Amino acid sequence: MNYLLHLIIIIELNLLLTCSLNIMVGYTGLLTLAHAAFYGVGAYITALLMVNLGFGFLPSLIFAVIGCVSLSVLISLASLRFRGDFFILTTLALQVILFRILYNWTEVTQGPYGITNIPKPRILGMDFNSLESFSLLGFLLTTIVVGLLILILRSPFGRTLQAIRDDELAAIALGKSVMSFKVRSVSFASGCAAIAGALYATYITFIDPTSFTKEESMLMLAMVIVGGTGNIKGPIVGAFLLTLLPEFLRFLAIPDSLSANLRIIIYGLSLIVMMRFRPAGIAGKYQFE
Repeated sequence: MNYLLHLIIIIELNLLLTCSLNIMVGYTGLLTLAHAAFYGVGAYITALLMVNLGFGFLPSLIFAVIGCVSLSVLISLASLRFRGDFFILTTLALQVILFRILYNWTEVTQGPYGITNIPKPRILGMDFNSLESFSLLGFLLTTIVVGLLILILRSPFGRTLQAIRDDELAAIALGKSVMSFKVRSVSFASGCAAIAGALYATYITFIDPTSFTKEESMLMLAMVIVGGTGNIKGPIVGAFLLTLLPEFLRFLAIPDSLSANLRIIIYGLSLIVMMRFRPAGIAGKYQFE
């Protein structure tokens, strides 16, 4: 039962990450390799505020979202001037830079030793220190965030993002401020990643930079592309599929030393197969060209 509850919590975290990443990738056409960096920044802000300053979970969560959104706006104004492959390389550089800051700024982040003893969430006098209660908290936050994303993406704002993705010049000709819409798209995605980071930090109660590497960004992107982009179903399918698929390796008696590498191989093969035979993903609407 504990194993099942742990899987549910991991799926909830991945749903938050894939649905938020889909705003950039599937709705705005911005292929990014830096989503894990914002996930990590959210986790670190939450952990530092709760451990060092004694903040509660909700204030820490709010500051984590504000911090990630502010950081994303600053970075967006510079990186969004690039397009296509150059934008992807810019986000990869950003991912590496933020990872190195987390790894080497030991006075604040404790570097490779990480931050330990992060308190479990406590909201309105209720402690979420068991797997059952934490999975309920994760379900509540995931439902709120995904519901909010659905409303946003069905609004005129979401339709404008799709117009920019499909034909940026036409959107400009219609008087849309493309840069403003892209910055807001990145901000929404980063804010949601911060919520996932806050949940992760308080669930594991220990974080270090190795949880927020470029490989994690690749995994999130694989979930979105395999599941499908351009609608809300695709990233949900991808999060479930690529979270559960490696778990079957546990039942094949494969040594732990091999299972981690095998998991990466599975993700890579999934990406290659999907891009070759079904570029729109399993349940996606938008097809990359």
